[in-house]
Amino acid sequence: MSDKYEKVAVLGVNFTKITNRELLEQLKTDSLNHSNRFVITANPEIVLYARDNPEYLAIIKSADYTTADGIGIIKGANILKTPLPERVTGFDTLCSLLEFADKEQKSVYFLGAKPETIKKTIAKVRHEYPALKIAGYHDGYFKDAQEVTAEIKVSNPDFVFVALGFPKQEFFIAQYRQLTASIWMGVGGSFDVLAGTVKRAPLFWQKHHIEWLYRLFQEPSRFWRMLALPKYLIMVYLEKFGLLKN
Repeated sequence: MSDKYEKVAVLGVNFTKITNRELLEQLKTDSLNHSNRFVITANPEIVLYARDNPEYLAIIKSADYTTADGIGIIKGANILKTPLPERVTGFDTLCSLLEFADKEQKSVYFLGAKPETIKKTIAKVRHEYPALKIAGYHDGYFKDAQEVTAEIKVSNPDFVFVALGFPKQEFFIAQYRQLTASIWMGVGGSFDVLAGTVKRAPLFWQKHHIEWLYRLFQEPSRFWRMLALPKYLIMVYLEKFGLLKN
């Protein structure tokens, strides 16, 4: 694990104090050195889940880089007077690493999403990044992990992107990351965006940090998940004033 970067604690989760550019340059170096790395991009929902699940929190602590994926993390760090430089989202990091893999002819294994979504994702990647080597891919609906992990081990990719959603993707990576000297990263619903089955919020919504509201308009069923944000902010303020029970 790299201790090069300062850590900022938000409700018990240690975030890497790093910019998008710094993370990308670091991961490029790690990849060129064939270093085994585990990247987690965490939002308030993940922080709350980790507080209630010690095993998951331990996995987050084992990661090499845990980035602030969500404006709520940035706001929380500011409230606690331990600011983080900027949001470092999973989707943006994924796209930057795909560009790097294309430029350097690196190999990538894609795991997760629905069968039709992963096929569309692979088609998009082949079109957008023709020099990138696709080491293999599998949808997220596998019953036997051994089949998938055997394929990853044999193909020995430079990058393994796992889109199983949290906490499943992090548990999977923690269990199998030592199979290859790869950069392993959980990417949540990023394949859906790459495939075009889910639209990412336009730039205006991104710049004003209201992507979550755009997602809610697209998927009203996410409403109950969105309630994690106010709960998280209340807990941040309780932490700030020393009133939070651990």
